[in-house]
Amino acid sequence: MDMNDPLSTASEPSDARDELAAIAVRYARRPPPALYGMLRPEVVASTQEWQAKLLRMMREDCRFRDEQLKALRLVDVGCGFGGHLLDFLRFGFTPDNLSGIELLPERAEGARRRLPADVRIREGDASTAGLAPESQDIVFQSVVFSSLLDDRLQEELAASMWHWVKPGGGVFWYDFTYDNPWNKDVRGVPVRRIKELFPDGRIVVRRVTLAPPISRRVCRIYAPAYHLFNIAPFLRTHVLCWIAKDDHQ
Repeated sequence: MDMNDPLSTASEPSDARDELAAIAVRYARRPPPALYGMLRPEVVASTQEWQAKLLRMMREDCRFRDEQLKALRLVDVGCGFGGHLLDFLRFGFTPDNLSGIELLPERAEGARRRLPADVRIREGDASTAGLAPESQDIVFQSVVFSSLLDDRLQEELAASMWHWVKPGGGVFWYDFTYDNPWNKDVRGVPVRRIKELFPDGRIVVRRVTLAPPISRRVCRIYAPAYHLFNIAPFLRTHVLCWIAKDDHQ
């Protein structure tokens, strides 16, 4: 595989292809998009919470300044319909420094329709996407690894992501840590597993996001109570991590 060719891919073993096909089936079984719509108060509260913490981590842990953001290169792994890439544009990143990778064709096409033409969307398996090594300041993933039920595929994707990160850059990670007993299509990714996936990374962890079953009930009664319940760390189901690659690596 030519790692300098952004569209090159490697052939995959049949079990990896089977797992990728299974992921598409699992996504088709997911709850309707309206459950995550921005008109729902619990979705607004959780989104604003983790985005505020992401920006704080950029400022305090990454030491980024506003004027730097337009020069940073970022790839969103599992970019879906491009919602997070739109967020990064709003934060100050520039379209030609942003890209996304999406497994499902209909989501990739949706992202292309929503985003500026300079934002490049690659379609296919992110673990074999041929981004150049050390070409990205930030590799971002949001609730992708919890959808990968195969340990090896998790490890291959994590290795690819780490390969793309420049020394001095890092991986921004947002995902949940607990198994969902009512949904066997996903599994929690605890912090110890994140450390296994990125053994050379220097990891900063922030626990975020009030458990969705609680937040839905609470916000149905009184939306501002989200923040009251969210004071208790043990009720937060997700983590936001900055996984830094030090300059000497």
